[in-house]
Amino acid sequence: MAIASKSANYRKVKNSLAKWIITLGGISVLFTLVLIFMYLLYVIKPIFESAKVDVTAKFVINEEYKVLATGVDELKEVAYSITEQGNINFYQLVDGAGYKAGDKILSKQLTADGESIKQLVNIGQEQKLLLDSAGNVQLVVPSFTANFDSGERVIIPSLRYPLGEEYLPIDENNAALTKLSFAMDDEKAVFVGFTDDNRLIKTTLLAEDDFSYDIAYEAQYEEIDYAAKQINDILVSPDLAMVFVRQGDQVAVFSLDDDEVELKATIIPQLAQNKSTPNHITAMALLSGGSSVLLGDDKGSVSQWFEVATEQGREFKEIRRFNVSDHEPVVAIYTEQFRKSFYTETPSGEMGMFYTTSEADLWRGKLHQGNAQAFAIAPRADGLVMFTNNELAIFSVENEHPEVTWQALWEEVWYEGYPEPEFIWQSTSGSDDFEAKFSLVPISFGTIKAASYAMMFAVPIALTAAIYTAYFMTPGMRRKVKPTIEMMEALPTVILGFLAGLWLAPIIEIYLPAICLLLIFIPSSVFITAFAWHKLPREYKTLIPETWAPIILIPAILVAAYASFALSPVLELHLFGGDVRQFITNDLGIDFDQRNALVVGIAMGFAVIPTIFSMAEDAIFSVPKHLTSGSLALGATQWQTLIKVVLLTASPGIFSAVMMGLGRAVGETMIVLMATGNTPILDWSIFQGMRTLAANIAVEMPESEVGSSHYRILFLAAFVLFVFTFVVNTLAEFVRQRLREKYSSL
Repeated sequence: MAIASKSANYRKVKNSLAKWIITLGGISVLFTLVLIFMYLLYVIKPIFESAKVDVTAKFVINEEYKVLATGVDELKEVAYSITEQGNINFYQLVDGAGYKAGDKILSKQLTADGESIKQLVNIGQEQKLLLDSAGNVQLVVPSFTANFDSGERVIIPSLRYPLGEEYLPIDENNAALTKLSFAMDDEKAVFVGFTDDNRLIKTTLLAEDDFSYDIAYEAQYEEIDYAAKQINDILVSPDLAMVFVRQGDQVAVFSLDDDEVELKATIIPQLAQNKSTPNHITAMALLSGGSSVLLGDDKGSVSQWFEVATEQGREFKEIRRFNVSDHEPVVAIYTEQFRKSFYTETPSGEMGMFYTTSEADLWRGKLHQGNAQAFAIAPRADGLVMFTNNELAIFSVENEHPEVTWQALWEEVWYEGYPEPEFIWQSTSGSDDFEAKFSLVPISFGTIKAASYAMMFAVPIALTAAIYTAYFMTPGMRRKVKPTIEMMEALPTVILGFLAGLWLAPIIEIYLPAICLLLIFIPSSVFITAFAWHKLPREYKTLIPETWAPIILIPAILVAAYASFALSPVLELHLFGGDVRQFITNDLGIDFDQRNALVVGIAMGFAVIPTIFSMAEDAIFSVPKHLTSGSLALGATQWQTLIKVVLLTASPGIFSAVMMGLGRAVGETMIVLMATGNTPILDWSIFQGMRTLAANIAVEMPESEVGSSHYRILFLAAFVLFVFTFVVNTLAEFVRQRLREKYSSL
């Protein structure tokens, strides 16, 4: 009795311990899932936060003359102002290096004695093109260097003259200029100006060697055929390809690519909602990259225009419009240097921050009363500097992810240079003026496409194999077949992807007719073999053991496969002119990629088959024997018993097997990564590839900058994948429970 009692107590302790361990394990899994969910939200959250602009510091600066331009270094420690009398003054913004915040640390004269600045043109965030009252032109670049000799960082301001300190020859007739614009690269500098004798001129300075090393140049002069008595604005694109000339309420676009300047297009915005009160253009600016021009009007809106390919050729079209103010005109537009963001200003000092690609209205507010004398965006776009009424104000800007909105992620967006709005994923480029394209639609579609083709291939094979193995196959053969198929699940998917990309894809491309013939010959060979076996006399059937019966199909299938590949060249020659790929591409107009959805479907199908087969086979085999015996005893055939009893009873398990296979296909990475071209396109064609969420994360996460929009959107893609699988599994569990309740009474 004592021994039995001791054994019972020991068993009780073990059961209790096992219960707590299992409970703890389940809670740990749930806790881990919640932690993953919360971490994904933590990384994603910043991309949907609103922009913020806050005052950092204000200094009273007693400038004697009007400030025409201002700027700040990257670290926002030194600011400068350029006055209409040609002085450039640098101011310390933080205490250090023997100066207090607000102190003037350097002052220089940019113009000749007694000459004032007639026009100052901001080129990007650095270059300043000066036109003085005597008609002299000079290019000046305020620059900053960090010095650590004293043990602390000291920002030292200076001036650079990329085209030399001598005045630049703009007009060969030496006429005074009323408007001027400029852009340059390593080989040449292009000036476009309007003279006081009403001539629109172009001057090109060709470097004898390279502007980066030698300031020697050759000047070429050209007069542009354009009749005008007054020009409001001139803007040369940074790539030296176009110049935008605004005269009143129309903008003439000239091409600068060829030796001869030609009128490319004329932009006449139809801004009026009421023809009796037309809108008038009041401001113009080039967006980063110079492909888009922004036009502000007196009704408080800003429109974006860029070239679009149409049936009549390339035309400038209004792409989108931003409502800046309900009652005030737009007096100034300031654009960022490296992003598609811009700021607007109205006469009352109301300012707005916008982003074109995402059509985001990021921020509205007043930074001052009245118009600013000078305004500039910090080089890193994380701050603003402004001169108003002898006051220098510095603002901090929190606007890390302006390109991300729900509309940009999930709706069609009209990108620069594209003929129409599209869903596009293109996160990087070799150009600094690149317009990031972060649509999640193509890669989400690619995930569904890859999983669909894989399931179309895997589900019929896996379920029919499970049914035969569990219901018809002899126990001896089942004990060999089932473990063999389940061992396939342990095969690394990278091996399958490698074989699919380098071996299977070329075979399918060369023998594409054979793949089609396989769909006909293999089922036909199975039916013919079965029919022949059925007609075979009984004395011959008894010579073959029952466990060997399925093996008879193997030679038949091999013969059918050989016949398919043997007939492939003949079929290709007589039906497709000897080249089926050329027939598909040229005659049918269907794009053909070697690594396409067909390759992915077959390769991923092989990876998914063991999962579906194992679970479905267990569900079918676990159907109680008394149900099948009772059905057979009542006169039902084996097929009737299978369809009306076994499959219905096992349907919850079969459905779970299919859903588990779907989850495996959705989350698959390496096969899709290696067996497709990873092209994020929206096309159901079986002959084209795709890019999935999982493959996209694997490819781009190593090269993304931590904390960047690209980085956080990749986490958002992971979150979308997480939510998708969670929703599918939840619905699958709901359906499974309903099936169990419905057929549990059988």
